[in-house]
Amino acid sequence: MDESIILTKLESLKRCVERIRLKTPDSVAALLDDHDLQDIITVNLERAVQICVDIAAHILADRDQPAPNSMGESFMQLHKQGVIPEELGTHLAKAVGFRNIAVHAYHSISWEIVFSLITERLSDFSDYARYIADNIRSPLAPHSP
Repeated sequence: MDESIILTKLESLKRCVERIRLKTPDSVAALLDDHDLQDIITVNLERAVQICVDIAAHILADRDQPAPNSMGESFMQLHKQGVIPEELGTHLAKAVGFRNIAVHAYHSISWEIVFSLITERLSDFSDYARYIADNIRSPLAPHSP
């Protein structure tokens, strides 16, 4: 596996998460009132989810695993490979759903859900990064034949 690709993506993920943290408002109302803030947060959430998907795809390909049928499924395959816990895989699969709405139906975004994501689930990205970094240093699951 080309670890430098994964490490570069992890740095990008870290920047997205930090940008969201710095811009997280104190309330849903503040988010609703600030369109620039909405854009900054949404773009960085989209990027964070996509980076996580890209990392998963890279690891699965390196392990000669079949391509997932969906972006969300890639996290469940990482769980089956012993890379991430099931609960984290489930949370990230749900984040893919948000990403799809943000990309394809921006006008229907629920800012209440976005606020909940950035105040209650943002740590999922950091947890994911930690599991991926740990896996690079010491793979948790053997490569499949």
